[in-house]
Amino acid sequence: MTKSPGASGPTQTSSTARLLRFFHPSHQHSAFSATVLLMTAIMMSRVIGYIREAYIAYAFGAGAQTDAYVAAFTLPDWLNYIVAGGTASITFVSIYTRFLAQKREEEARKTFSIIITVMTTVLLIGTCLAEIFTPQFERWMFHGFTPQQLQLCVHLTRILLPAQIFFYVGGVISAVLLSHRLFLFPAFGPLIYNVFIILGGMVMGKHLGIASLAYGALLGSFVGPFLVNAIGAARVGIGYRPSFDVRNPSFREWVRLSIPLMVGVSLITADDWILRYFASNGVGDIARLNYAKRLFAVPIAVLGQATGQASLPFFARLFGEKRIQEFDTTVNASVYRVAAVSFLSSAWMMAAALPIIDLVYRRGHFLFYDSQQTAVYFFWFSLSLAFWSAQGLYARAFYAASDTLTPMIACSIITIASLPIYSTLFHTFSVTGLAIASDIGVVVNTVSLAILLHRRRLVRFGSLPWRELAKAAGTAVIAGVLSYEVAKTISLDGSRSRDLLSLALVSVTWGAAVAAGLSLLRSELPRDLRRRKPTAYPRVAERQAEETMSSGNQP
Repeated sequence: MTKSPGASGPTQTSSTARLLRFFHPSHQHSAFSATVLLMTAIMMSRVIGYIREAYIAYAFGAGAQTDAYVAAFTLPDWLNYIVAGGTASITFVSIYTRFLAQKREEEARKTFSIIITVMTTVLLIGTCLAEIFTPQFERWMFHGFTPQQLQLCVHLTRILLPAQIFFYVGGVISAVLLSHRLFLFPAFGPLIYNVFIILGGMVMGKHLGIASLAYGALLGSFVGPFLVNAIGAARVGIGYRPSFDVRNPSFREWVRLSIPLMVGVSLITADDWILRYFASNGVGDIARLNYAKRLFAVPIAVLGQATGQASLPFFARLFGEKRIQEFDTTVNASVYRVAAVSFLSSAWMMAAALPIIDLVYRRGHFLFYDSQQTAVYFFWFSLSLAFWSAQGLYARAFYAASDTLTPMIACSIITIASLPIYSTLFHTFSVTGLAIASDIGVVVNTVSLAILLHRRRLVRFGSLPWRELAKAAGTAVIAGVLSYEVAKTISLDGSRSRDLLSLALVSVTWGAAVAAGLSLLRSELPRDLRRRKPTAYPRVAERQAEETMSSGNQP
């Protein structure tokens, strides 16, 4: 029977309707659709972030004032970390999700109101103290700055400090939306934040110089992370009533879980601070490291951050419902896919480091010499992509299990133990040594979290498809070496055409090598990436089921 031309109308309408529902603010997402949405939003945010960094490189280059601007974020980050410690998006989302699963909505709302009220007050006090003692902190932290740089850094820091209040409150509201599986508003907050930084520079740059970026960041923190999420919460009907009921049992539980995050120091956060501390002696070194790290943050965000942010509510629900075996399989499936793709991506990033950096940043005050130096740092950062991506999932597995103490003790010990490594490699290999030390630190951090989860029988090593990971890693090594050798056939001298030619040759070589490698090794990775459910490892799942049935107990 032949279809009429109009027969496809209902199908097209249905597809359009599904797409519109996907982007509807009140649409409740699955783990797969949430990950896709967050990856899309984060990719868009990183594109805007690239435009932001490219504008800064064009307008201000990699000099003393850019170093001061990057350094100015350190004290605000410290304040947010010490007072908030990631508690908005980590511990609170676990508690709130558990309340929803247990149909305790009223208790969830009370806890939300108390946390917002108490922590906003604490942050206001902390911000005032930080504003007062900014000069003393900057002198200690950036001992290599000139007096003019220190003065500028203090000025920019004082502009940025109040933004932490909006980040925190917006983060708590975002956690509520995530617990309701409403991902749209939290997904686009960072994008709006980046847009305002660019607008600040474009609108006020001629009159305020680099301070215009700081004012843009302050306004962006209000509109993006705070206001957008607040509008989303209002649409959903999440109530807020000011409350200082610090005796509330749920609030006390939140404090107990949050203190380790506030007191402990994770290398994942401290890495930027350590890099800035050691690099403050060289003019432009902080800026070039920052440009390399920010570009490296794009794949981390798309692969690790999006997956981790989308997964936490589902991890928490599985653990809260005592579905430990499914929890184990889900976490390992996420780690496997993220790590495998990261191995392959690292090979391309390392081989194409210089043309990528040169095409992305070189314009205006950012010179080819700056591209060469930044590309070296980017090359070494790229080596640890899989570990940066995986550690976020392992950490969230602990948080979903309401255990913040174990990972933060481990991470704090690793951070302190890493300081001599940073110092030694910096004095041996200069700024490049800092990038290498960063790699070593994150590898140790990730492996330690994996071991601790295994020992607690939450996420077992045996559930990881090691053979498939080895196939991806082996393919990545071969593809990377071949692509790097091809890249050396073209001498780059600042020509855009040579950059594009080098990037094209590297990409074609890498793509062909990856396709051939995965095919010859009969890798299941392409098929696994198309699967929506993380339980799609039949042999592993069957083996776990048999073990559970034979033992009669949950692991």
